[in-house]
Amino acid sequence: MKQEMVDRIKNDPDFLHLVKTRTSFAWTLTIVMLVIYFGFVLTIAFDPSILGAQLSAGAVTTVGIPVGVAVIVIAFVLTGIYVRRANGEFDELTAKIKAKAKGE
Repeated sequence: MKQEMVDRIKNDPDFLHLVKTRTSFAWTLTIVMLVIYFGFVLTIAFDPSILGAQLSAGAVTTVGIPVGVAVIVIAFVLTGIYVRRANGEFDELTAKIKAKAKGE
């Protein structure tokens, strides 16, 4: 790729919008996941009785099991949300940028 084309793409307003939007969206999802994950881990570290409580009287399963499963499921959901947006909005913007770079 020639330097002219690289410079043209770097200065394209659609490219700048794509980078800004995708970065902020990815950071938002990352922060959400980190808060959930470290909230879970810190709860285990500082007050394990919350997650160690039984779901119901006489039950073997503790509250921590469904909460732990929920943390994993939320990670998959957040990944799915990102992939859905990446395959739609971000791919459309990328195609538009590529078309403009090629002069189409």
